[in-house]
Amino acid sequence: MRLNVLAPTLLASAAIGGMVARGQGAIINVASVLALLPEYAPGIYAATKSYVLTLSQSLAAEVSSKGVYVQAVLPAATRTEIYERAGGDISQVPDVMEVEDLVDAALIGFDRKELVTIPPVPEAATWEAFEQARWALAKGFSNSQPAKRYRP
Repeated sequence: MRLNVLAPTLLASAAIGGMVARGQGAIINVASVLALLPEYAPGIYAATKSYVLTLSQSLAAEVSSKGVYVQAVLPAATRTEIYERAGGDISQVPDVMEVEDLVDAALIGFDRKELVTIPPVPEAATWEAFEQARWALAKGFSNSQPAKRYRP
């Protein structure tokens, strides 16, 4: 909670005012693909990574017009010491990305000004379809009555 929720919140809060005042700046937050697939991770980890993603999206909506770029990077399995520290065996995890490849991809996404960069996903259209579905769902949020399927 401290690392994945409190730290990015406090750091963004501390930095964003100066960035807005200057009319420029950037924030890169590292979330996880588990933000989109919480069923794949035990416990609270995926929830905290979902927070990082939504924090990034919310901040971008708030400050992108003021010259501040916000990026969320969503890695999948990446070869880091976290597995060892958690008592796991990285050799048992399929399709692990190397850190250098992840960083290079994240920086390419940064240069392209992507709000969400998901290095292992082959087609950008996949994320774009997800976003379109999310916005289509949002169209129903402002109805004053329950949907017909929920009425007696």
